[in-house]
Amino acid sequence: MTAPPANSRPLPAAPLHAGEARDVVVAKTLKMLIGGASLVLLIYGVKAASGIVGPLVLALALTIVFHPLRDRLQRHMPSWLASTLLLLGVYAVLLALGLALLVSAARLADLLPTYKSQLNDQVSGLTDWLKSIGIGQAQLDQMKEQADAGRLAGFAVSLLNSVLGVLSNLFFIVTLLLFMAFDGAQTKPLMTWARAHRPDETEAMASFARGTRTYLGVSAVFGLIVAVIDTVALWAMGVPGAFVWGVLAFVTNFIPNIGFVIGVVPPAIVGLLEGGPGLMLAVIVVYCGVNFVIQSIIQPRYVGNAVGLSTTLTFLSLVFWTWILGPLGALLAVPMSLFFKALLIEANPGARWLDPLVSGHPEQPAEQN
Repeated sequence: MTAPPANSRPLPAAPLHAGEARDVVVAKTLKMLIGGASLVLLIYGVKAASGIVGPLVLALALTIVFHPLRDRLQRHMPSWLASTLLLLGVYAVLLALGLALLVSAARLADLLPTYKSQLNDQVSGLTDWLKSIGIGQAQLDQMKEQADAGRLAGFAVSLLNSVLGVLSNLFFIVTLLLFMAFDGAQTKPLMTWARAHRPDETEAMASFARGTRTYLGVSAVFGLIVAVIDTVALWAMGVPGAFVWGVLAFVTNFIPNIGFVIGVVPPAIVGLLEGGPGLMLAVIVVYCGVNFVIQSIIQPRYVGNAVGLSTTLTFLSLVFWTWILGPLGALLAVPMSLFFKALLIEANPGARWLDPLVSGHPEQPAEQN
C-alpha cells in the first residue's frame, strides 16, 4: 500500500444531506435537554441534602487549608502524631470560633431590647419628617408597625436559635475532620497514582485545593486584622457590643462582595441608637476606611488569581449557594464555585476556552502559585 504524499491535504468532508443535518441538530438539542434536566436534578438534590453537603464542604475546606501544616509536621514525627496534632489544632480553631459566635449571639440578644425607647424616638422623628414632606398616614402607620421595637426581642431570640442550629452540626463536622485528618496521610501517593491515570482531572483538583487554601487562608488572616481594628475602634467610640461586631466583621470577611455591607449595618444602627447620627457616621467612616485599605487594596494582592472568578460570577455564586446551602453557603460560595469550575472546565480540555470568560481575564497564567 502506497503512503500518501507528505504535502497532501485531507479531503473535505462530504456535505450532509438535509435529513442528516436535521438528525445532527436533533441529537445536539436532545443532548442539551438531557444535560439541563440532569443539572436541575443535581441542584435540587444538593439543596435537599444541604444539611449534609454544607458541613461536608466545610470540613473538606478546613482539611485543605491545614494540609500543608500536616506535611511539615510529618517531616519531624510519625504520621499518626502529625495527624493528631493537626486535628487538635483544627478542633481548637472550631471551638474558639463556635464559642465566639455563641457569646456574640447571646450578647446581641441581651443588647437589642435595651434600645426600645431609643428606637421609638428615632422612628417618631423619622415619621414626623416624612409627614412634613407629604408622605401619607397609611404608609407612615405601616412603617411604624414594621419598626416596632417589640420585634427586637423576637429577632434577637431568632438569631440566637439560628446560631445554635449551626453549632448543632458541630458534631458531624468534628467527626468528618477526624476521618479526613488521618486519611490525609495518603494524599500524596493517591494523587501520584491518580495523576498517572487521569492527569487533567488530577491537576484540576489540585488547582481547586490551591485556590481554596489561598482564598480561605488569606481571608482568615485579613478578617482577623479587620476584626481587631474594628473592635478597638468601636470600643474607643463607645459603641456597645464592640466584641460582637468584631466577630461579625471576621465572619463576613469570608462573604464576597457584600460581606462588608452586612458587617457595617448592625454597628451603625446601634451607633445611631446610642449616640445619634454623628456616632453612626463615625462608625461608617471607620469601617469604610478599614475596608478600603485592607480588603480592597492589600488583600487582593495576596489572593491574586487564586479565585479565578469574575466579579459578576462571584456575586451570582454568593446568591446561588446561599439559596442552596443556607447561611453556610454564603461563607462557602467561592470554594464551591472553584470546585465546580475545576470539575467542569479545568478537568475538560475541550472546555478550557471558557476559563477566561469565567475569570474575567483574557489571558490566564501558565501556572498558578
